[in-house]
Amino acid sequence: MRIVSVVGARPQFIKAAPVCRALRGAGHDEILVHSGQHYDHGMSQVFFDELGIPAPDHNLEVGGGGHGQMTGRMLGLLEDLLIELAPEAVLVYGDTNTTLAAALAAAKLCIPVAHVEAGLRSFNRTMPEEINRVLTDHVSAWLFCPTDTAVANLAAEGIVHGVHQVGDVMLDTARHFAERVDAEKVVASYGVAPGEYYLATVHRAATTDDPVMLAAVVAALAALDRPVLWPVHPRTRRALEASASDVLAEPTRAGSSLRILEPLSYLDANALLRGAAALLTDSGGMQKEAYFLGVPCVTLREETEWVETVSAGWNRLAGTDPARIAAGVAEAVAAGVAARDTAASERPAFYGDGNAAEKIAAVLSEAGHAGARG
Repeated sequence: MRIVSVVGARPQFIKAAPVCRALRGAGHDEILVHSGQHYDHGMSQVFFDELGIPAPDHNLEVGGGGHGQMTGRMLGLLEDLLIELAPEAVLVYGDTNTTLAAALAAAKLCIPVAHVEAGLRSFNRTMPEEINRVLTDHVSAWLFCPTDTAVANLAAEGIVHGVHQVGDVMLDTARHFAERVDAEKVVASYGVAPGEYYLATVHRAATTDDPVMLAAVVAALAALDRPVLWPVHPRTRRALEASASDVLAEPTRAGSSLRILEPLSYLDANALLRGAAALLTDSGGMQKEAYFLGVPCVTLREETEWVETVSAGWNRLAGTDPARIAAGVAEAVAAGVAARDTAASERPAFYGDGNAAEKIAAVLSEAGHAGARG
């Protein structure tokens, strides 16, 4: 089957690594398209190099911009490209503007859409990501769900055909590259010891685009009782610079727990996560990665798509209020000390068995065979 896979942002590169490998291993003719949504070396090329993702066959080089402007540029470029390539399917990941643009372009050309990470819901329609994922699900022919909850969410919206619970492809990536993660070396290179620091990531538009909310998160992180290693996302950096914040002036400031870092590669981020006493994040992917590794998480949002991490006691929703964040961290650390030695096999396997990509490739192979027979 000729499949156009469209990626554009850091989380999609991590998900694409095992899926590209599985599709090509199964004999599919995959054409990889990079929208250019994330274009900095530290947010894009390093992931292709490190995770062995094939070089994109096409790069749209869309770059930044507002949601409508970015999605519109992608939509036009992708429509032209899909007409030229004439694929049998278009495969998209997650919930970014790239995801929505590719899904719409394909649907309007009557090309079946395969959505990896389908069925997630925050039930917060103010999130651009929620709009992207809902619309993408409703035009998809194949919906590859990471969890039982995702399947149930789709059923509640009347989507029951083409739904496959395959597990989470990010677990595939975590397991495939586990032996390449040198946590001891990476942690030591930042001058900290395992269990003696926190790792933080902040990038959601809901936080970064609200100066008051962003300032509250920064104040909360700076006041914590251990060093906070914070690789700053380009969007967050721009927001801090626009607000005239002095947080970026020095990587480490007296009286502050914050240590400002450049964006991290997948392996370095995974290494620092392994050694962290807790993760503080508004990222969906990082919440899962913390769960995979048995690291307690404090989510800087009021809701999460990954509800299993909360029900299992590994994740706490703290929003952006400094007092709630501090309390969440204290609870997380206490719980983590008690449960840190819990074997991975003893944590509920919400996210599958690490073979999601192969299952996706198999479903598409069967669809291709059925089409050929028909």
